[in-house]
Amino acid sequence: MPVATLPPHRHAPSQPPVRPVGARVVRRLLTLVAAVAVGAGLLAAPAHAAPSVDEIDAQIDKQWEQLEPTIESYNKIRSQLKVNQKKSDDLEKKMVPLELESALAMNRVGDMAARYYIQGPSQEIGALLVSTKPGTLGEQLVILDRLAEEQHKQIAGVLAVRDKYNRQKQKLDALIATQIKQRDELAAKKKQIDSEIKRLTKMLPVTSIRPEGCPAIDGVVSSAARIAIKTACAQVGDPYVWGATGPNSFDCSGLTQYAYKAAGIYLTHFTGAQWNEGRAVSRADARPGDLVFFYSDLHHVGLYLGNGLMVHAPRTGKPVQVAKVAYMPVAGYRRVT
Repeated sequence: MPVATLPPHRHAPSQPPVRPVGARVVRRLLTLVAAVAVGAGLLAAPAHAAPSVDEIDAQIDKQWEQLEPTIESYNKIRSQLKVNQKKSDDLEKKMVPLELESALAMNRVGDMAARYYIQGPSQEIGALLVSTKPGTLGEQLVILDRLAEEQHKQIAGVLAVRDKYNRQKQKLDALIATQIKQRDELAAKKKQIDSEIKRLTKMLPVTSIRPEGCPAIDGVVSSAARIAIKTACAQVGDPYVWGATGPNSFDCSGLTQYAYKAAGIYLTHFTGAQWNEGRAVSRADARPGDLVFFYSDLHHVGLYLGNGLMVHAPRTGKPVQVAKVAYMPVAGYRRVT
């Protein structure tokens, strides 16, 4: 009986060797993952919030701290320069006659020397030497010598004074050149800081204004109110004149009329009419640009600035100014925009 034999051993089919993933493939994979993450917002760079109004104001204040000393240094140099330029001009005026006198004197000496060289001693001197008695000749020669010496001294004196003024003017001109350079450097620095302040001011939201003559004002919603506030604040310091509506003097309703006229809104020059031309707003809802009226008969009005302040024309003897609303009894607020 044949002996059974085991089947030959079977080997598993051979597999190709594993090759390392290439660096290029890895990079592509990472790029794909990053793109997906960015699309999902996982790797997005943190957004920088715009600076707040307070932060911008702080930066403007910092710039102003540099600007004001620069302005004062500029003013100092400019005033010194003005004085020194006047001194230089005065010295130049004094030198004109001295230059002329010295030139004339030198011409006279030159003419005498040339004539003596060409013609010999003058006839006057020759006649003097011929006609003079022996006893007086020595005396007359001494007189001539003294006259010549005196003329020489006069010329020397004129030249000395002229040279003195020249030296003084040279020193002044050197100082003036230095001060002009300093003035120009300070002017350039002032311009640079001014430019930075303007840049920062432009970063303020449109609801924040920094009008001349008034404190910083935020929350100005209406463009007409912005114009009215800027216009009224620009009049701070102008005198109160009964019945005046500007441009250089005002009474209370004349100021509010003038301010809103600049914004294209025409109010009557009378507090009672202006009360009716606006709509009522509560004290809590009052915002910059609203009109604020006082006393039960509405005989005074101001332009509200916010934070309990207003700009108004108070009375005779007191110019247009910023004041607290609370110093008079408030009758109410009206909005005309």
